[in-house]
Amino acid sequence: WEFNGSFYQPSAFLMMGIPGLEALHHWISIPFCALYLIALLGNCMILFIIKTTQSLHEPMYYFLSMLAVTDLGLVLCTLPTTLGIFWFNMRRIGFDACLTQMYFIHILSFIESSVLLAMAFDRFVAICHPLRHPSILTKTTVIKIGLAIILRGMVSLLPIPFLLKRLTYCGKTELSHSFCFHPDIMNLACADIKVNVFYGMIILLSTVGMDFIFIVLSYILIIKTVISLATKEECLKALNTCVSHICAVLVFFIPMIGLSMIHRFGKNVPPLVNTLVAYTYLIIPPALNPIIYSIKSSHIREALLRALRRKSE
Repeated sequence: WEFNGSFYQPSAFLMMGIPGLEALHHWISIPFCALYLIALLGNCMILFIIKTTQSLHEPMYYFLSMLAVTDLGLVLCTLPTTLGIFWFNMRRIGFDACLTQMYFIHILSFIESSVLLAMAFDRFVAICHPLRHPSILTKTTVIKIGLAIILRGMVSLLPIPFLLKRLTYCGKTELSHSFCFHPDIMNLACADIKVNVFYGMIILLSTVGMDFIFIVLSYILIIKTVISLATKEECLKALNTCVSHICAVLVFFIPMIGLSMIHRFGKNVPPLVNTLVAYTYLIIPPALNPIIYSIKSSHIREALLRALRRKSE
């Protein structure tokens, strides 16, 4: 512990694996390794295919590249500490290292939310204003959107580590997860955390909350446009271009909302449920997104098959 008058700050926190199943951590690590491997290989494959296939150099796939990079970042943020606990029981993480990991996890989560919104906007323009799509979403515009997304995440979350460093900690130093999460750290403090709670809620609602609302509004407008199409075939074709994105939105937002609700209101929720929702939120989307887009996007699938044929020749 670091002591300065009445101010206490732990030198390190202790991370938790899966509560009650510590004896099985080595076996539990097998599915986690599989998910991490799928996420790493799948997202690298998506990036490689988009980079090497000229026909995929358009806004929809630029945003998909951003999603893949974000998912890779999330995987690389949580992989060392998660597998460190499962394989070597390395539970200790330094205070500053914990704040750094927490900052990047939250930034990447916010970026993923914003990228999903940008993808919804792309689908909205492509379906509702197809003739104006090339002039609205130019390569320069896509780059500006990407930079704005990164800047918004970095700036909005910048105060969080400093708000945590000002708190006095006492007693417990055990986190609920195998990674550092803002509400989890905040709840270990024995000081007034109203500022942290208020700021965290405001930032969550004004970023991820607003992203989700605009995604829903985009799809309401898309559905209205699709219903007005002349034939059933045109309607199904237009909706089919959105299926992958809808799946990615559900896979990301449902666990994230669940985890936020548990941390704020689920005092009596069993620790195992809390842990499983957290892992679902941070590991499942990066692993599933490449699979979803590989199955549902004929362009990605065809480019992948061409690449595999070239390697086999």
